[in-house]
Amino acid sequence: MLSAFSNCLKIPELRQRIFFTLAMVIVIRVGAWIPCPGVNPAVLQAYFADFINNQAQNSMAGLFNLFSGGALQNCAIFALGIMPYITASIMMQLMTAVIPSMGKLAREEGGRQKITQYTRVGTIFLCIFQGYLMATAFENPGQLPFFQGISEVEARMGPLVPTPGIAFQLLTILSLTTGTMLLMWIGEQITDKGIGNGISLVITVNILGSLPGALAQGWEVFNPSDPTVQPVSPLLIVVLLAFLFAVVAGTVALTQGTRKIVINYAKQVRGNKMFGGQQGQLPLKVNYSGVMPIIFAQSIIFLPGMLLTFMFPQSPFARMILDSLEQGTLYYFFYGGMILFFSYFWVATMFNPVQIADDLKRNSGFIPGKRPGEATAKFLDFTMTRLTLAGAVFLTILALLPTVVQRNLGIPALTAQFFGGTSLLIIVGVMLDTMRQMETFLLQRHYDGFLKKGKLRGRSGRGGALQQNTAPENV
Repeated sequence: MLSAFSNCLKIPELRQRIFFTLAMVIVIRVGAWIPCPGVNPAVLQAYFADFINNQAQNSMAGLFNLFSGGALQNCAIFALGIMPYITASIMMQLMTAVIPSMGKLAREEGGRQKITQYTRVGTIFLCIFQGYLMATAFENPGQLPFFQGISEVEARMGPLVPTPGIAFQLLTILSLTTGTMLLMWIGEQITDKGIGNGISLVITVNILGSLPGALAQGWEVFNPSDPTVQPVSPLLIVVLLAFLFAVVAGTVALTQGTRKIVINYAKQVRGNKMFGGQQGQLPLKVNYSGVMPIIFAQSIIFLPGMLLTFMFPQSPFARMILDSLEQGTLYYFFYGGMILFFSYFWVATMFNPVQIADDLKRNSGFIPGKRPGEATAKFLDFTMTRLTLAGAVFLTILALLPTVVQRNLGIPALTAQFFGGTSLLIIVGVMLDTMRQMETFLLQRHYDGFLKKGKLRGRSGRGGALQQNTAPENV
């Protein structure tokens, strides 16, 4: 694997793409430290240091701060992150699956470009709306449920916004909207001129931006600077490292796991040529919905408590509901249930077995033992339902692991988030996709890939011709 990384720099085109991607990563991280005009970032930094880093990262403020790469903590121009674009993209995907005219547009030539333009316009409107909410949140942070306790910091360090007003709101909306649009442009440029999926890479870079702080907090637990604090047993460190390795391996298996359906194609004679008569595979992913169920569940689980505390800020009952959804038993119950629900919801919305069956029938393809048409669609729907159950259960366990590790083993929340959940799923998925693209460049230039399996499938030896590995693969 180490030789593969060195070989990447020997290919001019791949080397140029890697350096371009690294330059864009630097721009992303610099933007997360440029504060918005009119904001005192020291107040919000002190609040995150005093409250959020010592509480569950599953709080709404911690979630926003995670996906923005700490930009929210710094009141930076990238505080909204890339999430408005992700939200607009998800809305457009759901519309293409639900609205027939949008689905027809997505299948037409040039329709994808129109949908992309609609997504960009939707991103601008979402940025303006969220930017206004962010500006009002900066002016009155103590009134928001997910900024509880910041009034104590403001009493000690002064107000977060010294000069609030319309001018500050307009300037903040402009700054945050420009920052998100810049991130969207950077993501598209990385996809076009760099390596990997640009938008996913932006999220990954933001998540990895908190890794140094997570390592520092973890080291403080295992090797406390205060001599009065009892250090953690070395055996627990070994157990945690083994557990982390197992979780990463399970995440990779979940991300890569597929059920391959054998497809046969009938022979067809067109003129003097014969087509078909071959065998292919239809891969069905175990985790078809990816990380979307976790994102949906995290966005919704805090909504009831936030609405109650916003409408009844002095109500002890409303505060109890919010605390139970963040830390109590209700959190595990509702969070796990919503992940299971959204896993099936995403598959039911995006996976269309009838269309796949019609496409196979149109191309003279069929599943052995299944009649083309309705019988094939029922088989695909039944198979995908069973796969989704296995993937949703594993996804639920993976999403709850950071909270379990934090509360039962005393690991800081910032460190525990890398033991599973959204962070680990996104990082593993994006890294695998990026390495796969790099390996494609290596195999095309007759270099060894990152993995032995990829090398065997791609080529027989250095300088040899490319070969097709006919050995059967595990299903």
